[in-house]
Amino acid sequence: MTDTTPLGIIAGAGAFPPALARAATAQGRPVFGLLLKGIAGRELEAYPHAWVGIGRFGAILKAARKAGCRDLVLIGSLVRPNLWTTVPDIGALKVLPDVVRLYRGGDDHLLRGIAGLFEREGFQLLAAQDVAPELLMPAGVLGRLAPTEADRADIAVALAAIAALGPYDVGQGMVIGGRRIVAVEGAEGTDGMLDHCRHMRESGRLKWPPGTGLIVKAPKPGQDRRIDMPAIGPATIEKAAAAGLRGVAVPAGSALVVDMEEVVRRADALGLFVVGLEAGVK
Repeated sequence: MTDTTPLGIIAGAGAFPPALARAATAQGRPVFGLLLKGIAGRELEAYPHAWVGIGRFGAILKAARKAGCRDLVLIGSLVRPNLWTTVPDIGALKVLPDVVRLYRGGDDHLLRGIAGLFEREGFQLLAAQDVAPELLMPAGVLGRLAPTEADRADIAVALAAIAALGPYDVGQGMVIGGRRIVAVEGAEGTDGMLDHCRHMRESGRLKWPPGTGLIVKAPKPGQDRRIDMPAIGPATIEKAAAAGLRGVAVPAGSALVVDMEEVVRRADALGLFVVGLEAGVK
């Protein structure tokens, strides 16, 4: 039976929040957008919603409860806010000591702790893929191009490096070519990492020939996949092509993909492969 209580979508930037809203409503479940001011797009204004400041924890709780939400999903890109310039409300001040402790660590540590704060208030944090499994990356090659054996060797190196860096809460994405890792995703996010690679190629600091290198994204060991799944979309393909890369690899079933048909169309047009890695297959 479909749950008829509104699904609260705490929306960051990008295409995933509206994609999740469409998937939930297609299943017959109403949604309520908790749109983060200055971050979320306006697409969710088509649904019942409230605009809330990122530091207004009390306002988020009040809006979610008033809408009748029990389940929440935190989705969309989000730059780690500056704790000292964020203006909190009374609800946020009550948990400020907890938040200060959560800031003493990486993004997964912070997000996991924030999820715990919502759960302490009686909400359930759901994974986007539990609500909309159709957003999960399928296994195999998408589109007309496939990775070569050399590409697969690079993918294996990148996955091993992501696993090794996992305890330090960094490195969900990497750019690699010729078994040389040239960029590791940090606070700048995937787009920033790919922009950095493009600048390195344009400046001559990265002297790969065109069509060399690829991006690999995968969950870090122990990562809370309810709130921080690796994700790709059409913009990932565009930026990877602009950086002169030849492909994108993510694990099937452990990464989200938005607008898959457009991802494939752009990859084919730009000459990139996109592959969903099966479990145990590098």
